[in-house]
Amino acid sequence: MAQLPLTVSEQNSLLTFAKKLADTSRSIILDSLKNPIVFDTKSDLSPVTVIDQKVEKSLRDLITESYPEHGILGEEYESEKLDADYVWVIDPIDGTKAFVTGLPVYGTLISLTYKGVPFIGIIDHPFTSERWVGIDGQVTTYNDKPVSTRQCSKLADAIVSIGNPESLSSGETANFTKLCQQTKWRVYGGSCYVYARLSSGQIDISVDSGLDPFDYCALDVVIRNAGGILTDWEGKRLSIHSGHRVVASGDKELHQEVIKVLAGA
Repeated sequence: MAQLPLTVSEQNSLLTFAKKLADTSRSIILDSLKNPIVFDTKSDLSPVTVIDQKVEKSLRDLITESYPEHGILGEEYESEKLDADYVWVIDPIDGTKAFVTGLPVYGTLISLTYKGVPFIGIIDHPFTSERWVGIDGQVTTYNDKPVSTRQCSKLADAIVSIGNPESLSSGETANFTKLCQQTKWRVYGGSCYVYARLSSGQIDISVDSGLDPFDYCALDVVIRNAGGILTDWEGKRLSIHSGHRVVASGDKELHQEVIKVLAGA
């Protein structure tokens, strides 16, 4: 990653603003729970609600007002100024299927990238009043208290999660099955919540395919600054230009073994 041309004070100001965005999202989502949730189906058969759109529109307006020179990459609307040095990456409701079915594992993902690489990340879970905050150079916090991933050097001792096994291709499924066979046990579903829990040391490995930058940029910062690692399946650092396959590990040495298994070794 290119060296950030920001003072500590400037970075903290951006982090404070990111938290303001998370506060705004949480308020809109919690207020929406007073009424039945109505959703439409997008062309890729994924659901979208008016709340997804309202949250993202509100956050975009705040960003444009405060940082008009910054770019924005979100799930529900067209991207803006992706060639800017600073680009905000937003997923208004990660886990919309959980949201519309009343399962409290959905969250808002907010990240700020510099030259395509995330350096601020927030995972906010409004229903459970939980928030993980990461910024490069500081320890990740959970509700303002420092957290860390746990050390787990052996695949045989590891707990693995996957958001949606249906997103895997046949070849990916075969390699993921190999990973499952070498690990302790698995949990399924949970959207961004499982990655947040990995940063708090309760899950060791999380694997997904079919994701977009707004799904993983915030996760990257939260997990890295809690002592873990998040890469693509080839072990490369993630950016807004990465592919759709991600894997996170709480233990960096274990991560190398995970990459080998996912590569079919």
